[in-house]
Amino acid sequence: SFSEYMLFKIYTLCQTKRSWGHCVQHRPCLLLTCRISMDQSSSKPSLVEVVTDIRIHKNLHSSNTVLVCLFGRIGRLVLRACLQKGIKVTAINDPFIDLQYMVYMFKYDSTHGRYDGDVHAEDGKLVVGNNVISVYQCMKPAEIPWGEAGAQYVVESTGVFLSIEKASAHLQGGAKRVVVSAPSPDAPMFVMGVNEDKYDPSSMTIVSNASCTTNCLAPLAKVIHDNFGIEEALMTTVHAYTATQKTVDGPSAKAWRDGRGAHQNIIPASTGAAKAVGKVIPELNGKLTGMAFRVPVADVSVVDLTCRLSRPASYAEIKEAVKKAAHGPMKGILGYTEDAVVSSDFVGDAHSSIFDAGAGISLNDNFVKLISWYDNEFGYSNRVADLLLYMHSKE
Repeated sequence: SFSEYMLFKIYTLCQTKRSWGHCVQHRPCLLLTCRISMDQSSSKPSLVEVVTDIRIHKNLHSSNTVLVCLFGRIGRLVLRACLQKGIKVTAINDPFIDLQYMVYMFKYDSTHGRYDGDVHAEDGKLVVGNNVISVYQCMKPAEIPWGEAGAQYVVESTGVFLSIEKASAHLQGGAKRVVVSAPSPDAPMFVMGVNEDKYDPSSMTIVSNASCTTNCLAPLAKVIHDNFGIEEALMTTVHAYTATQKTVDGPSAKAWRDGRGAHQNIIPASTGAAKAVGKVIPELNGKLTGMAFRVPVADVSVVDLTCRLSRPASYAEIKEAVKKAAHGPMKGILGYTEDAVVSSDFVGDAHSSIFDAGAGISLNDNFVKLISWYDNEFGYSNRVADLLLYMHSKE
């Protein structure tokens, strides 16, 4: 266990080198780092805060979370994010790929690069660094022996078991709670930095981390609404293609345009991300809707939020409000840039949303268009891990 002497030494390091790199409002969600480039406006922590956060971090190493994900795009990146944040991962379930292929898929990634660490198979388990992860190949969630693996949390990222009823099957195998990495038709939905304080561990065992686009839109919408009010708004997400699309033209019964070649076309598509903001910010319910364009890039998307404000504000005032939030209560969730950036500049960015101050415009003081980028894979995966951390801190 940590001695009081070591806690004092770490506290001293935080005070002298200003290395408390986390969001002040959500301390349990992010971990202590030795980052010198601390924003000068952020306050230093007290010794009590340091002790409390280290104890939470320490306890997370003895707690377990599990990925059930078919080891797809989000599943593999959630594993990366969990390992980076010190969350112990004990098991993975994927009925469609064998262990050696898991090693290969986790080690090599065409978008995010080769994993920086040892990855191999040993005694029927996936070994990543010092993490030994059990591998299961069950088709039905109820058959996965989560209890045998010591699992407390399941990340449900198959995209299939989205409802409370379907996701609850994981509890039959011994899991304690389930985080669905997609919008759910009936599970409570949380967006870190926006409404996680509504999480109630006494009544919520199945929760949703919403979608990547909702995670980008909601923090920005919250800042704008809290400061200026939103009367009504339309959102467009220019979204990278995903695995559900076709490499060349093929059948798509649900929406014919979705069957067209992803690399060849800009494809209009539907999205529930804007309406979902009304679930996490009830005051905006019925005031937002939106659509998507799927475009030929592998990763990083951008939200265009066009809104009519309740209170007049210049674009300079809007920028200042977003910047203040990005450097304050939403640090680590909402980013801010005035650089002349493009989409590839955000590959691997862990923020949910990065406001592009130079890309937005205003018609007048009540009608504005705001632009915010997001790595729809890595940023979202980090929020899944952060939600796990937050839920654990409330146990």
